[in-house]
Amino acid sequence: MPQAQYFNLPVTEVISRRSSIRTYNPAELPDEGLEKLKAYSQEIRGPFSCPVRFVFLEVSSFAEKTGKKIGTYGFIRGAQHFIAGIVEKGKQDLEELGYVFEQLILYATSLGLGTCWLGGTFRRKSLLETVALTETEMLPAITPVGYKARKEKMLNMGLSGILFRGKRPENRSVRPEFSTARQRNPKRKSWPELFFHQRLGRPLAKNEAGDFHVPLEMVRLAPSASNRQPWRVIKREDFWHFYLEPSLLTNKILGFGIQRIDLGIALCHFELTAKELGLPGNWVVLKTNPPSLGAEKLQYIASWRESP
Repeated sequence: MPQAQYFNLPVTEVISRRSSIRTYNPAELPDEGLEKLKAYSQEIRGPFSCPVRFVFLEVSSFAEKTGKKIGTYGFIRGAQHFIAGIVEKGKQDLEELGYVFEQLILYATSLGLGTCWLGGTFRRKSLLETVALTETEMLPAITPVGYKARKEKMLNMGLSGILFRGKRPENRSVRPEFSTARQRNPKRKSWPELFFHQRLGRPLAKNEAGDFHVPLEMVRLAPSASNRQPWRVIKREDFWHFYLEPSLLTNKILGFGIQRIDLGIALCHFELTAKELGLPGNWVVLKTNPPSLGAEKLQYIASWRESP
């Protein structure tokens, strides 16, 4: 029997519905919808201790100062509203931001709204002044939010990358268009590539996962930078250990460990699904890496400990 209901739909359905929307109906959102998002954003808490806050931006409020540079990045079109995710610098800050921001994005999805993860280093002074960023905070991600335009041809790529800080590139080769079928079914890694039993290299069969095969499948469907799906999960006794397989190229291009946000998104999908299915447990961060799991070259993030 489900124990938690986070949205007006089952979380598995919300996760399956979410996709990256880059072209929006230019109509402004009604106040009621914005108020729901703002209220929900105040309620979300992640598994770590880093404070996260959200700033809701309207194009009209920053267009003159920024030249609408948020809107031109990633070929975002028509969006009149954006949400900036800001986190206090600290241990596991990016994982916390990924978890909390993804839960807000899923809530927006449940309301019938489109979003698109935009991850990068936002250095435009006028933008940072608009969100009142302090020296102890960072702004690693933004999303547009609004109603999807009738025609949406862009690829669902999850975390999209750097915010252009100059003019839009004129080289049309950097602006690919993809078929709708590709957008709706972005390539995902298979179970044997992501989930393991006892140690890395021994794939976890779905029947070995038991009821947790559903939360794991929701992890597999999670968005990530360049769709790399950097999470690796090892099941050992009553623990599900989450690791990051980093891409040096992805992190170097963006200038920070953006894939740690991906892990926060994965943790969010796992926990929301597990709790909605009535699978009790909690997150723990072990002081030392789990021993003898063959994952020495991966970065340990956190573990889900099943409760009796």
